[in-house]
Amino acid sequence: MQVAFGTDHGGFDLKDTLVQEIESLGHEVLDHGAFKYQPDDDYPDFAEAVARSVSEGLASKGVLLCGSGVGASIAANKVSGVRASVCHDEYSARQGVEHDDMNIICLGARIIENELAKKLIRVFLSAKFSGVERHKRRLGKVIDIENKA
Repeated sequence: MQVAFGTDHGGFDLKDTLVQEIESLGHEVLDHGAFKYQPDDDYPDFAEAVARSVSEGLASKGVLLCGSGVGASIAANKVSGVRASVCHDEYSARQGVEHDDMNIICLGARIIENELAKKLIRVFLSAKFSGVERHKRRLGKVIDIENKA
């Protein structure tokens, strides 16, 4: 699977650990940076790049890091076809995909530890949308809201 990845300065220290984790699972990383630590870079730049890769089908899923995960999530969700969410526990990382077809996980690198971040990446990448009728119905309603915007 192709996985789009992006981080600002807030997640830069965690980047290599998670890229290695993704690759160790047999996935390819489409790296949107940051490529060096810049304390004044802006999360929307990386969030948009990852979100567009997912939206345009260049990547199946995406991973975004920032200090809290919140800003990256907000920015990514502005791109049509993206369902990004902050997840700091295994249940949300799995259920977000299985029930809501979440396609980008956002992590707060200043909030969670490296081992938990790696575990969440494994859970997120292995999860599949359930296809259960009620989940499809709900997803359709979310897409309808997006199409009205």
